[in-house]
Amino acid sequence: MSPLTPPETLVPTPHTHDFIAVGLGPYNLGLACLTEPIEELDGLFLESKPEFDWHPGMLLDGVTLQTPFMADLVTLADPTSPYSFLNYLKESGRLYSFYIREIFYPLRAEYNDYCRWAAAKLISVRFGHEVTSVEYDDADGLYTVRARRPATGETTTHHARHLVLGTGTPPFLPEVCRGLDGDLVHNTHYLGSKEALQSKESITIVGSGQSAAEIYQDLLADIDTHGYRLNWVTRSPRFFPLEYTKLTLEMTSPEYVDYFHALPEDTRYRLESEQKGLFKGIDADLINGIYDLLYQKSVSGPVPTRLLTNTALTGAEYDDLSGTYTLGLRHAEQQRDFSLTTHGLVLATGYRYQVPAFLDPVRDRIRWDGQGRFDVARNYSIDTTGRGIFLQNGATHAHSLTSPDLGMGPYRNSWIIRELLGREHYPVEKSIAFQEFGAPEGAIA
Repeated sequence: MSPLTPPETLVPTPHTHDFIAVGLGPYNLGLACLTEPIEELDGLFLESKPEFDWHPGMLLDGVTLQTPFMADLVTLADPTSPYSFLNYLKESGRLYSFYIREIFYPLRAEYNDYCRWAAAKLISVRFGHEVTSVEYDDADGLYTVRARRPATGETTTHHARHLVLGTGTPPFLPEVCRGLDGDLVHNTHYLGSKEALQSKESITIVGSGQSAAEIYQDLLADIDTHGYRLNWVTRSPRFFPLEYTKLTLEMTSPEYVDYFHALPEDTRYRLESEQKGLFKGIDADLINGIYDLLYQKSVSGPVPTRLLTNTALTGAEYDDLSGTYTLGLRHAEQQRDFSLTTHGLVLATGYRYQVPAFLDPVRDRIRWDGQGRFDVARNYSIDTTGRGIFLQNGATHAHSLTSPDLGMGPYRNSWIIRELLGREHYPVEKSIAFQEFGAPEGAIA
């Protein structure tokens, strides 16, 4: 180029990241922590929220995680990481208190604070960046990620060789409740709505899992003070405890992922439905605590509450004049229909993965299975090249109950990092289980 070329004609080359991660839940936050010390990897993490906040509507007092503290962001990949939960406790001056407590399970609010502590240390994280589109340029082999900053309206553009999707699973509403008037609440917004709920004559919780149980116990504790009627409706035939025996926990192992992923698609989908109780059940201590609380309150007389099992929600209407919901219900075993009227309605109906709209421009680069969901490879990729776009969570149909398990997050991130680098940086475990999940070949002695 001539030295006389005007400076303004020079077009700067846009910076290219090795990868861009969209969404900052615990899994992508763990990836940020694990890639931060790797000089060969340049990652950027974009999150639409203004700060890290993990299910703030369910940070009830005294509620713990269902996984031990070792299932933090990094420990099961790198026990020496400065982003470990134990280091968080040390820096917070609470390590000895946690040691004396002798409970492996962190408080949920404590885990949220731990994640906020880790996020604040990372320079690769950008909060307040809502990704609006992703495109791919065949000529340069790069993804272009555009994001909007809600606080300013500014649009930013970023480029990367790889993508990691960690957008999480949004709240799921039953079809009969979509577009329903009134002030019904999904459990993800429970705490912010608790005061309004407790001012009503009656409250009904619909749901089968841990969140439904926690909300029921929380509202049951105050039933005498506020005088409402409290109902819990679940389509499950009973209040299933989360199975947490040690040989069952071996299903969160590399061997089981290998086994499950290699099964035929129809078999995997059948197992996905059958295994929900292994990761969506209720903590056994919580079930017992609810019973004890019911017994305690029954000493003074009948408790104004109903627990309805085997009961599916089939319809819902809202009457603005009376401020009540009428729920259409069906008892599965008796095949009997009935209705329930309630003033407050809490839908503890869980979460369900949705393909982000920003992927529309690159849908042709993504593999889809026979059910129209991501065809997730063993290495967690979902694109046609097998190493361009990686998925965090949202893959129980391909990776079993390990997909939403916090303890398997560092394992999955170790895989993704190996794919990004082309070599193993954090050791990826291959065999940890005592049991065998598949049939051995030939005869055995």
